Amino acid sequence: MFTQSPRPIRSVLVANRGEIAMRVLRTCKHLGLRGIAVYSDADANALHVRTADAATRIGPAPARESYLDIGAIIAAAQRMEADAIHPGYGFLSENAEFARACDAAGLIFIGPSAEAVASMGSKISSKRIAEATGVPTVPGYHGNAQDEATLLSEAKRIGFPVLIKASAGGGGRGMRLVEHAADFAAALDAARKEAQSAFGDASILLEKFIRNPRHLEVQLAGDRQGNLVHLFERDCSVQRNNQKVLEEAPAPNLPEIVRQRLFDAALKLGRKIGYDSAGTVEFIMEAGDDQPYFLEMNTRLQVEHPVTEAITGIDLVEWQIRAAAGEALPLQQAQIRQSGHAIEARITAERVDMGFQPVTGRLECVVAPRDLRFDTGVADGAEISPYYDSMIAKLVAAGRNRGSCLARLEAGLNELTLLGLSSNQLFLRDAVRHPLFVEGRATTRFIETAFPGGWKIDAGELRLLRAAATAAWLVKEPSATELENWTNPWLRQRPVRVTASARAARATVMLNDEYGTAEIELRYGRDGVEAMMDGEIIRLGPVARSGGSLAITPESVAETLPVSSDGGRICITRHGLAISADLVLKSEAQRASDADARSGNRVDAPLHGLITQIHVVVGDRVEAGMAVVQMEAMKLVHTLPAPRAGHVTGIRQAVGDIVPAGTTLIEIDVIEEKEIS
Repeated sequence: MFTQSPRPIRSVLVANRGEIAMRVLRTCKHLGLRGIAVYSDADANALHVRTADAATRIGPAPARESYLDIGAIIAAAQRMEADAIHPGYGFLSENAEFARACDAAGLIFIGPSAEAVASMGSKISSKRIAEATGVPTVPGYHGNAQDEATLLSEAKRIGFPVLIKASAGGGGRGMRLVEHAADFAAALDAARKEAQSAFGDASILLEKFIRNPRHLEVQLAGDRQGNLVHLFERDCSVQRNNQKVLEEAPAPNLPEIVRQRLFDAALKLGRKIGYDSAGTVEFIMEAGDDQPYFLEMNTRLQVEHPVTEAITGIDLVEWQIRAAAGEALPLQQAQIRQSGHAIEARITAERVDMGFQPVTGRLECVVAPRDLRFDTGVADGAEISPYYDSMIAKLVAAGRNRGSCLARLEAGLNELTLLGLSSNQLFLRDAVRHPLFVEGRATTRFIETAFPGGWKIDAGELRLLRAAATAAWLVKEPSATELENWTNPWLRQRPVRVTASARAARATVMLNDEYGTAEIELRYGRDGVEAMMDGEIIRLGPVARSGGSLAITPESVAETLPVSSDGGRICITRHGLAISADLVLKSEAQRASDADARSGNRVDAPLHGLITQIHVVVGDRVEAGMAVVQMEAMKLVHTLPAPRAGHVTGIRQAVGDIVPAGTTLIEIDVIEEKEIS
């Protein structure tokens, strides 16, 4: 399609992974371009690798040795005879050095010029350019003097509270809120260290803290022929840890005068730097005010670009490729129209109830909801590794208006099936139901306002799902003969047998899942299944397993829950809440516990992750609480203690191993109290 363009493109190497790699490859296929994937050792079997026309390895699992290795990416493109490189988002997408390296190697960088990337790459320099262009910025300090005395003086001039922010990056890293001057020095030191670690640059800037802000942004698109247009605005106010969770277009409850100020400021800034690709100008504005302030410019495709595509009908990746090939934008500003509303929900592998702690592990089953856009880089059997971020997918709903869009998104979040590990799916459902979001009044403080004390799982929903998991474990999928004789308990081969079908079968089961343990008494009779748990009775009604699903009838309403099993483990989900439960009859659990007590004790992995340190060797004496192993999962460090005093008798794993939750790491021969005394 672009063979006759000023800069011909026949093949595109996607220098990224996961969902965004799949997104770019989809447009390449649509345009008839050869799509080339790259992969680290951790991604050798990933969906984007299997989908591409060709794929090549670029290095070990750590990003710095693969997806962030400029030399490896350039060499891969040359080896695969690619004409162009699309950086996606994250990794090298806003790295001016990478853009220059592409130019030097004769490769087309599908993005803006290296000069534009460099000008917006530093928050300090970008704010200076914005001010020089007449674009309002948040009152603050972004000067060259970085000594503590100058910064404290400027903070007092701005007026507390102030935000300390890393100049070289985002995502909440290197950011500290300071309420009082007495706390400034300590916060500055912490922000500098974090910025240096994350971005290799300890320089910071100061901003007046806006207490209840909306996060607004404008999508720009330019080309190499001097054209520049906007594709309207988005609202990305719902955030956790300064990272976006829900995004929508257009922004709700936004006065037209504010909307026009956003467009004018974004276009003015884009023209100033000669912007020639897709990019986003971000703004912050106090809720209820009418003056937006420039925040930063992202010189790349945004994660949330699908909502803009949904309301405009424009493929932004295609426009990026067209611009990189030297073609003119297909539409002028007056020809671009928006219609309807769209909302995107980022699906992440996280324990929201534990402060959005990332989780890792295997996704047993992934089933997208019908009639909604589902951008993902995972499929059945995919491993969510500790090396990269926690995003699994993006669910995008569109409708004629915001109300219909919200209804479709909520239905899609209920319908989406993710079996095998925890996600934020149920939290997102609760978030889009909350009045603040429904009424379009969310700010960046939405989560702390809507869920004071943090979001928690509804206890009743968890009990019902645990009861269903127990029923799924006890009730195997029936054969044709059993279906004909389903009332005869002798023909049901499960761990419970009864002497008369008129009398309920009973079993007491111990369940262990991500949220803790539970003792469940299950009763199975003519009227179906009921469970006793935590002093509550949960009635499931008639229960049957068939074809990877469990049919239940709680409150006389028929439901079908996705379920998978592997030995004593059941993975099951309902309305966005998913658990992976290990189950055992209480009598067997007691025997196993007694055996453990006789043979010693052990340290097990609490979650899927990477072993980074082992502090003991066989024969070492350990005390209760002493650190014996260190693990890392998605950049979070977990130190595992010895549960009891004793001697190390076995080390079952090694540093560098990636292990699933529940894996035995260290075995300890426990010293009984009388021995210690």
